Amino acid sequence: MTFDPKQNLEKTRKTVGYVERRKADRRIYESLGYRCGLEIHQQLKTRKKLFCRCPAGIYQQSDDYDAEVIRHMRPTLSELGEYDGTALMEFKTKKNIFYRIKHRTACTYEIDDTPPFKLDREALEISIEIALLLKTSIVGELHITRKQYLDGSIPTGFQRTGIIGIEGEIPLREKKIRIMQLSVEEDSCREVSDIRHDRVFLTDRLGMPLVETVTHPDMKTPDEAVEAGQYIRFLCRSTNHVRTGIGAARQDVNVSINGGTRVEIKGVAHLRSIPELTHNEAFRQKSLLEIRKILKKRIPDINKWKLKSSALPDLKLNSEPNNRFIGVNLPLFKGILSFFTQPGKIFADEIHDRLTVIACLNRPSMTHSEALTPRLEAKDWARVRETLKSGENDAQIILWGPETDIPTALETIDERCRLALQGVPNETRKALKNGTTIFERVLPGPDRMYPDTDSSPIPIDDRMIRDIEKQLPSEVTTRIDQMEKWKIPATTFTYILSKNLFPLLAGVITDFQENPLLVGSLIGHTLKHIEGQQFENASIDYQKVYELFKFIRKKKLKKDIIKSMLPIAYQHPESDFDSVLKILKYRNKSEKEILSILPALNDKFNKIKTSKSPGARERWLMGQLRPVALGNIELDTLRKHINGGRK
Repeated sequence: MTFDPKQNLEKTRKTVGYVERRKADRRIYESLGYRCGLEIHQQLKTRKKLFCRCPAGIYQQSDDYDAEVIRHMRPTLSELGEYDGTALMEFKTKKNIFYRIKHRTACTYEIDDTPPFKLDREALEISIEIALLLKTSIVGELHITRKQYLDGSIPTGFQRTGIIGIEGEIPLREKKIRIMQLSVEEDSCREVSDIRHDRVFLTDRLGMPLVETVTHPDMKTPDEAVEAGQYIRFLCRSTNHVRTGIGAARQDVNVSINGGTRVEIKGVAHLRSIPELTHNEAFRQKSLLEIRKILKKRIPDINKWKLKSSALPDLKLNSEPNNRFIGVNLPLFKGILSFFTQPGKIFADEIHDRLTVIACLNRPSMTHSEALTPRLEAKDWARVRETLKSGENDAQIILWGPETDIPTALETIDERCRLALQGVPNETRKALKNGTTIFERVLPGPDRMYPDTDSSPIPIDDRMIRDIEKQLPSEVTTRIDQMEKWKIPATTFTYILSKNLFPLLAGVITDFQENPLLVGSLIGHTLKHIEGQQFENASIDYQKVYELFKFIRKKKLKKDIIKSMLPIAYQHPESDFDSVLKILKYRNKSEKEILSILPALNDKFNKIKTSKSPGARERWLMGQLRPVALGNIELDTLRKHINGGRK
């Protein structure tokens, strides 16, 4: 019987029991043994960087730099005489690491030519504030350690970091999530490109202070994971001491299931991506465990398993000039390469991803005997199998790339196939926009942190903690409870909390005795719309809302006009509110003057009416009177007069 990769894909998808995220419920995740923990990184709004005196928060364009430094990462033995797995993987890539430096935002500390300055005091105080809000226990003495960073994103090869607080908690709707720790640390470089053996970084973000909040793996569903992430986000924003915008906050998500292992999904830019990403990762691990079960039956002793490779000189495949073609036979792997792993992906993609990252081969760099869209005809595959002396239950890969990268590529294929018999590899994966992930690197070893001999311990005395406690903002749960009591629409909560607009909201309601529903809707809906339309990539002065309410009260205008004034006030930021009224063509009129027009308009409608639908008369009269009524008479009051005068 002919093997059909597409049929095998559907069969294995059913074997795994994959369901779409939108159709999954808590029972699905309970059966998988889904566990999730978060590592949320948030830049702090300080004037200086963490361990030097360069300005923080100034960004450069990728083509705007004053100097370029090139470095190569090399593994070194630990004190126990061992190499870190990530270090060995990165060394195999033979990467050239380029750093593009702007004089204004970088100094000799950042390229490891001078020791660190003392830790920035402003960053320390903000970190303690966030640690207190997370209800962690603050350490008595801050010890700076070095955390290995082996992808080149930090020129020293390590990140300076220090634990501020341990063992806190945050409340969700139905449970509490334990906080493992909060650390203050320096940010890494921004990656510009990573093409084959060249990786390019900008150093403007390097050294900026950030806090990392690490949770225990207490989230048992993707919804709990995103809820926890949102809470931590709102909590950090409530201090008004953190940066916002693209790249200012980033999430790493750790996922595992029963029988699997911790896999870290890096670079999750948006919290809303967490449910789909973690759902698919849980089922990817389930697939890998099913693959292990199959291979264990076929290959009882992995030490006796060996792939076979051979040159294939006559293949006609579109590729770069001077590429070498190699055929690889995978004994007893038939049906494995086309085994479902993620939506739109199969096990062969696990191999292909590693070839791209470790062997630095341009995609595409391989095809295989179970490709869903074959690149070779059946007769060509028959010739490949004959060359490799393949057995009936074997699978084949055709690999191509430069001669110098082929040995690493063959090692990579062999390693990933052997890992398949172990189940789920410990690795870091990169998040993609479609909710799937690709291999990024091997997870660092447990001994990646060690003391920083260049930094002295920093005492954190009780008086400092008490002074910061006095300035703490109200808790996120308190703010949510208050908005619910005010009956503000829940659809506004995310915008208000993420922009830290609760103090503005409370200030307007309290200081001007305004209707909470009106103020909440104006900020959470109208202002959100204005910002999305006009200020997508620019800052917005939220305090203008408070000043507008103050102006309205002073002028004794009716509040309905605020919704019309607000967009104009932001379109013309230099204009004062009196000028905004002129743009609206506002004229001061008494209620009596406005209502005196109503009889004549009534008569006019009776003569020209073309619609008999309910409410036609009210809509027409409101449309005629609204321009002159705004600010002079409440629209609800006007509507009552209109309906009271119906003939």
